[in-house]
Amino acid sequence: MKKLFILISLAFLALNVSAQQDPQFSQFWFTRMAINPGYAGANGAYCGTLIYRDQWAGFGGEPKTLLFSLDAPVYILHGGLGLVVSSDQLGFNTNRDFSLSYAYRAQIGNGRLGIGLSAGYYQQSIDGSKFIFNDLGDNSIPTANVSAGTFDLGFGAYYNTDNLYVGISSLHLQEGQISLATINGTTKTKLARHYYLNGGYTFELTPTLDLKPAILVKTDAASTQADINADVVYNKQFWGGLSYRLQDAVVINLGLQITEDLKLGLAYDLTTSAIKTYSSGSYEVAINYCHKFIIVKPKTFHKTVRFL
Repeated sequence: MKKLFILISLAFLALNVSAQQDPQFSQFWFTRMAINPGYAGANGAYCGTLIYRDQWAGFGGEPKTLLFSLDAPVYILHGGLGLVVSSDQLGFNTNRDFSLSYAYRAQIGNGRLGIGLSAGYYQQSIDGSKFIFNDLGDNSIPTANVSAGTFDLGFGAYYNTDNLYVGISSLHLQEGQISLATINGTTKTKLARHYYLNGGYTFELTPTLDLKPAILVKTDAASTQADINADVVYNKQFWGGLSYRLQDAVVINLGLQITEDLKLGLAYDLTTSAIKTYSSGSYEVAINYCHKFIIVKPKTFHKTVRFL
């Protein structure tokens, strides 16, 4: 019963307050396209990423998130294009997000700077049949599955070199409002503007061993959360490390470069907050594929009057 009460409380917070958080991921280096439109085309490759996260497993009705992203350089546009599709479910509440991004890229020093803009649609759905009512006559609560959405905008800047990356971005710029129909009228949700700052660096310790620290800071101006990570990479093929999410979890992550283009990442969160009593932790799986197409210019031949 206590678990059910906590779950319902969390879902109501997501529904009724403007300071709602976007989905979180422990392997945040795989989600740079999702949080920063300026990232589009940064790798100079055609990249696709799929991530699934089960947060607070065993809780019942816990958050389950699926995210898919694509990005690629488009040289004719002097930059890159990106696509992000996500679904985040918490109990009776489901948020879906779809966005397209464009980033203009320019050479700055030893690296490349991307300035990007995203536009899309953010949808929220409530399954009223899953509510447990204390007051059956409360017409402000939907009794069926209702959904609505709003136009959404994001902006970001992303700079990267061979060893360094740093990005700053903001999502839900216009703080759109979602109005869900109920028997008694509408229930309104206002999206909160979110801000992200992330960065990482690769230190070459030996010819076969690299150290890759990274950080992600996210805030909606009401609450702030930070993830601090350090991975050790062996032979450019295997990696493992630890992350700490302030006041929330310690994360163990492992990864494998399966082929030249394909990566697999796994993460397990050891919850440190009070909710650890009711959960066996959080699980996350990421698959990333990046392929660089090498454009070979055709050879040209020219005749000369000196050799006829």
